[in-house]
Amino acid sequence: MATAEGLHSRADGREAVDDHGPENEPGGPAATSRQVLLRLLRPYRTSLVAVFVLQIVSSLAGLAPLVAVVELGRVLLVPGPVDHGAAWTAVWIGVAGLLVRVVLAAASGGIAHLVDGRLQLTLRRMLAQRLGKVPLGWFTRRSSGEINGVVQGDVDQLHHLIAHAPVEATSAVVVPVASLLYLAWVDWRLTLVALAPVLLGLLLQRMLQSEDRQREGRRMGEAMGRIGAASVEFVEGISVVKTFGGGGRAHQRYRKAADEFADFFLTYVAGAAGLASLAALVLSPPFVLLLVLAGGTALIAADAMPPTDLLPFPLLAVALTAPIAALGHGLDNVHAAERSAERIRAMLNVAPLPEPVTPAEPQGDRVEFRGVGFAYDTGRPVLRGIDLVLEPGTTTALVGPSGAGKSTLAQLVPRFSDPTSGSVLLGGADLRDIPGELLYRHVSFVLQDVRLLRTAIADNIALAVPDADRADVERAARAAGIDERIRAMPRGYDSVIGEDVGLSGGEAQRLSIARALLVDAPVLVLDEAMSFADAKTEAEVRAALATLVEGRTQLVIAHRLETVARADRIVVMEEGRIVESGSYRELMDMNGKFAAMWRAQHARAGRKKEIGR
Repeated sequence: MATAEGLHSRADGREAVDDHGPENEPGGPAATSRQVLLRLLRPYRTSLVAVFVLQIVSSLAGLAPLVAVVELGRVLLVPGPVDHGAAWTAVWIGVAGLLVRVVLAAASGGIAHLVDGRLQLTLRRMLAQRLGKVPLGWFTRRSSGEINGVVQGDVDQLHHLIAHAPVEATSAVVVPVASLLYLAWVDWRLTLVALAPVLLGLLLQRMLQSEDRQREGRRMGEAMGRIGAASVEFVEGISVVKTFGGGGRAHQRYRKAADEFADFFLTYVAGAAGLASLAALVLSPPFVLLLVLAGGTALIAADAMPPTDLLPFPLLAVALTAPIAALGHGLDNVHAAERSAERIRAMLNVAPLPEPVTPAEPQGDRVEFRGVGFAYDTGRPVLRGIDLVLEPGTTTALVGPSGAGKSTLAQLVPRFSDPTSGSVLLGGADLRDIPGELLYRHVSFVLQDVRLLRTAIADNIALAVPDADRADVERAARAAGIDERIRAMPRGYDSVIGEDVGLSGGEAQRLSIARALLVDAPVLVLDEAMSFADAKTEAEVRAALATLVEGRTQLVIAHRLETVARADRIVVMEEGRIVESGSYRELMDMNGKFAAMWRAQHARAGRKKEIGR
């Protein structure tokens, strides 16, 4: 699908090229979910027109057997000898109509499903392409369950809208209209009687599709999304929680999401049960048959209609209501698909990380923050006026209370996001001018929240260096202290995570360290906080880290202050600003924020030791 070249403005006023123009791409910011779908369906207009045409002819052909039965009845009920020619003509018309309906319905449905499959493939490619270009920081603020819900669940939800809704909608219009015209030609009065359930059913369906009901449907979709996110997160972390005995706590979030959905679903169903039951009754074949037979009997008894004219009504009156009933069920799926399209549109609208117009190459490994400010939302700054230099080969530690902006600042170095003001430089070059492939040869990171792929151990280690040979991968694993554990796995380095083996938190962290060692980048961003239960695991991870950090420029997010006492520089942050900076001794002599934090942390540690005795 062709897309226009577009420009995205950068925070510093310069421009970078993006491969999708915001006004022309399917997920443009001004587009509604329906416009997104219409734009995506443009390449398939011919196929969709064929679906509608084939379904119109198929629907009309489907009425032929019913009309043939009526006409055959008329022939057979006429007093006197049977007109065998007329009788067989009616039979063959019915057979021909049935065959035409079967063939054309199969063709129409097949084309619709083909369009649906191609559209789903297109959407998933577009989403994968967009997700490959968005800032890494966007992922840190979203669960894998939420992203999977859009890429997998929401794209799947469009199936009914594309593969079934056009067929059902065409039948719901063509069959009743054709039936009404035929019945009105036979007897307009009984036609009005047969039309009453249709009108009442449409009114009830309209009430069931009110704005309030659609709003509740959106809330139900959100509740289902929370269940999906909670379940995915639990499954991804099950090896860790089982290793450290946190299974009960890990289940709690999923149970809460499931209970909330169950409560809401019962309320949602109860609110529509009465109307839905009444609509099902009014549109049911027994009710329609009873109504038309009662009306026809009254007309025949009053000599207002010959008995043979009653024949088409029991057959075709059901054809009036059946498509309406099916359409009512289909509308729920259509509204759900529209909500899915809205979420897909939102993901396609995520601004990609701009690539540089004129690439620059860093000259050295000096990292510099110049007047850096950052905000996730307008008017809510997370960082304010940060000026900081990381000299090559030194260790700089970020400390401060939760929410001080430590992680946000550190994540600017591997360019998880771009600053909203100021700039971050590496080797004298603005990070926004360094191509991503080049940047990640200079900067690597080890975070506490390790993300591993469902693929071979060796491939996980070589994720950033896919052409690395096995010897280099094994050397990095040995340096990270994970080689022996890998060799004990069922297929060694070819063992697939999540299939052949599960990893504990410490093992996953060491695998992440091996990945960073293989990259061998001179600048390292490290969240060295340890939340592992046993001292042995923590000691092993720290030993692996000692190998990794040697000789590198480090930016460490520190939670345990003891771990940064030997850092070349300790930076204390508070409310997005740097409030203190210096070595451990300088900060303790200053007797300011850091000294107070140090004393408070040691006091808590002392109390825990007393309690443990």
